[in-house]
This record gives sequence, C-alpha cells and structure tokens, in this order.
Amino acid sequence: MTLGSVARSEITIDLGALRRNAALLAEVAAPAELWAVVKADAYGHGALDAARAALEGGASGFCVATAPEGATLRAAFPAARVVVMSPLTTGEDELARGAWLEVALSTPDVPEGLDVHLKVDTGMRRWGMTLEEALSVPRDRVVGVMSHLATADEPDDSFARGQIERFAEVAAAFPGVPAHLANSAGTLRFPEARFDAVRCGIALYGLSPFGDDPARHRLDPVLSWRSYVALAKTLASGESTGYGRRFVADRPTRIGVVPVGYGDGFRRGLTGTEVLVGEARRRVLGTVSMDSFAVELGEEPTGTTVALIGDGVLAEEHARVLGTINHEITCGLNRDPTRAERRVVDG
Repeated sequence: MTLGSVARSEITIDLGALRRNAALLAEVAAPAELWAVVKADAYGHGALDAARAALEGGASGFCVATAPEGATLRAAFPAARVVVMSPLTTGEDELARGAWLEVALSTPDVPEGLDVHLKVDTGMRRWGMTLEEALSVPRDRVVGVMSHLATADEPDDSFARGQIERFAEVAAAFPGVPAHLANSAGTLRFPEARFDAVRCGIALYGLSPFGDDPARHRLDPVLSWRSYVALAKTLASGESTGYGRRFVADRPTRIGVVPVGYGDGFRRGLTGTEVLVGEARRRVLGTVSMDSFAVELGEEPTGTTVALIGDGVLAEEHARVLGTINHEITCGLNRDPTRAERRVVDG
C-alpha cells in the first residue's frame, strides 16, 4: 500500500458504517426509540453528516450538549426532535425557543415557552434533581423524564441495576411521559434500561462502549485516519530519535517519520502504541512531537501509507495505551483543514 491520494493527514468518515450501526441499535432497542447523540460534532465525526445517516438508519431524534449545537441541527433537520442535555447558559432561552429545542432540566425552574425533559439524579451525582423536585414541575411543558447511568460499561453491574430500579420508580411517577435512561452501554447490556427511548452516542460511531473490540458487539467503526511515511532513515546503534532520547537504538534500526503529532490529536502519550505501516503493524518509537512521530520500519519505502486508526487499528487500542476512553481519542482529533483533509464516503 502506498501513499496514493492520502494528504499529510486524512480523516475518512464512512456514513454507510454509521447507518448500519444505527440500524443495529434501533433493532436492539425496539420498541424503544433510538435518539442519536451527536454532541461535540458527533464525537469528532461531523454532526450534520452523522445526524443524516443516523436518521436514515432508524434514529428518530437527536441529543446534543448545547443550544448552539441544537440550533445548527434544527436548521438542517426542521422536523426532527432535538434534545439539549446540558443546562442552558445565560441568554440561551431565546435561541432554544426560536429553534424549537427540547431542554433537559436539572432544577424545577422551567424556562418560559420551552418543552422540557426532567432530569432526575438516580446516582450519577452530576446533573439532575430529586424525584420530589421533579414532581413539583407543572406538567404542561414536560415531554420527557430522564436520568443517566454512571457504570453501565463496568464489569460490576450492581450499581447500574440499582439506578435502573430507581429510574423505573421515576418513570412510574410520570405515566404517559416518555422515559429515557440508557446510553450505548446500557442499550446493549440491559434490556430493562431501554424504557421509551435510548440515547446512543459512542456505539453509533462503531466504537465499543466497553473499550473492547467493536466487532464483538457487531459495530462497524466509522472513522479512519491515515498519514504516510514522509522520511525514512536508519539509526546506528546508540543513536536516538525525538525529544528526550526516549528511544535509543540498540542495533541498526530503520525508522520512518510520520508528519502527524499531538497538534493533530495523535497524543504525546502514544509512544509504544501500534499503527499499520503498509501491511505491517509497527511500533511508535520515542517521543511524539507536535507535528510528527517516529515509527519502526521494515523495508517499507518513503510514501507508504500509515493507518493511525482504521484498517484494523482500533481507537480502543490507543485509548488503552493512554489509560482513557475511545471517545476521547476521536473527540481530540484536529479536523482543521489546514492540518487534515476530511473525506466522507458511503461504503
């Protein structure tokens, strides 16, 4: 595999994969509705493209974090349900009303003229009100009750099951009002958590909510990220590459310099992770710089494609090296066109 059309850095979004993931999640969740979480520019995948593919795959609404995110979606999808899950900031009431957004409330204070979802804290201890506070809200603008699972992706399911039981009591206190609790992990793992709708983000993008191989859950990764070997050289024994001499060759070692670094979202802590150089898995060597990193080479020539994510290289693998989660990897990619070329396909 050689460079071909790959730019300095190329991020590819496969809408066909996203559509298939949405269809899978809609099937799993049924008869509950699937609401696609497209906040933070769809976890780095492109909110408008992701939203359109999700609708085509079976989603019936969208969830975002902010009113400006919601207003952007409303302009593109005038008929879709759009739920803002974080509190409005000062002065955003008018924007939310003008864009017909539904808003999650963590206190009993209802903004004038807005349909609201009452967020009840069942154990996350973040946003949310008590059930008693929720019951004090006039029902005329209440279009949903909701909570959020704190540990649906953890091996020990006892806390999650306790939250599900507590939320069932909340849902029962609001007969006829749509109830929604489950995130991606909750949707896939706990049938009893699905209620009337599920809010799926990470699984929609073909990333595992459990940090393992997405294929185990029949999910198809949507994002791939590629660069190339811009320069190849051989280190003599005792020579090093990169800042701090973190890699010193103990024998003649051929390396390639890839023109991507932490300024692009390939994090400084990814020393030792693997990428795909041509057809071979190769280790990242030495310190990742702002604009480049070094990778071990066999006989691969300058110009060989380097898959940073995709072609079997999983965001979950990089997340494990960093001690973080896969969505932080994709959210952290620098999609500025001066750094990376973004390409949308429908495979």
